[in-house]
Amino acid sequence: MTERTPFFDGHNDFLLRLMFTAARREEVWLGRTGNGHLDLARMKQAGFAGGLFAIFVPPISGGPPPDFATLMSSPPYDLPTPPQMNHGEAQPMAMTMAGLLHWMERVAPNDFKVCRTASDVRNAMSDDIIAGVMHMEGAEAIGPDLDALYLFYEMGLRSLGPVWSRPTIFGEGVPMKFPGSPDIGNGLTEKGKDLIRLCNELGMVIDLSHLNDAGFNDVAKISTSPLVATHSNAYALCETPRNLTDRQLAQIRETGGMVGFNYATFYINEDGTAANDMGWEPLFRQMDYLIEHLGENHVGLGSDFDGCIVPKLIGDVTGVPSFLSALGKHGYDQSLLAKLARDNWINCLERTLRTETVT
Repeated sequence: MTERTPFFDGHNDFLLRLMFTAARREEVWLGRTGNGHLDLARMKQAGFAGGLFAIFVPPISGGPPPDFATLMSSPPYDLPTPPQMNHGEAQPMAMTMAGLLHWMERVAPNDFKVCRTASDVRNAMSDDIIAGVMHMEGAEAIGPDLDALYLFYEMGLRSLGPVWSRPTIFGEGVPMKFPGSPDIGNGLTEKGKDLIRLCNELGMVIDLSHLNDAGFNDVAKISTSPLVATHSNAYALCETPRNLTDRQLAQIRETGGMVGFNYATFYINEDGTAANDMGWEPLFRQMDYLIEHLGENHVGLGSDFDGCIVPKLIGDVTGVPSFLSALGKHGYDQSLLAKLARDNWINCLERTLRTETVT
């Protein structure tokens, strides 16, 4: 295993961090601060070849983000679910983050490209340019008439999760709770079902991460695309509602879908805590389980960088090569490592995205 194996990441929240550091965004993006999990300099150093960059509109609370390490230190816990947000509240921030993704390309055109097709991703990677695919985590910014989806699609949106943990007009998410089951709440609303059909029509990834069990079932019934969870783990090994049950894993496998392995410690630790001082074994256990239940062609990486607490052994994007190297020593051969690192994600995008932009 080389120290710079190119990899594709199924989920990160860098756009949110960039929005919150707007006064020095060029410094943050180009990697002059060393803060957070991602920046251009460290991506290039690590071999980050591409990924889904999430537009995530945070709860409007006016206060600092929660201290998850403390809140999740002593299970059981059940964190309050933020209230529903309407599209009028969500759209300005979503538009800002969409603009920032394009700004990232403008500042570093030789190093970063916003990609709209799987061919775009492959071509960028072959030119040693980071392939950025626009994703939306929680569809609050899409109004009830769905018209905004066309606009975001034209801006490059190619992957969308109907919900984050809070409810939307489209469906219900799962709480940040441990222990807890994803079998909670109602399924997709009629508007939610229309949203799924339109995503299929446009040729977009539909992200099942954060969706409750009934909503998952509705997507499975309606969608003609592979089922995908961009950043989720196995419920059997960590009983948080955010993780996927064996039945859900089987459904994803049956459709030729994908699961991106999430580095968030509270979705890895069997006790549900956010503790990050761990060895590689808990990560191996999750990865082994996902491969066992999904098959080696349907598992990839879904870090949740800049949106969660990650194991100290990874630390930030520069720790991913160490993770891949550890998986090699754990017994994964070069062919499997290439699939997990990038090939499975790109193949899934080829099965899902249109080859040309819809007009």
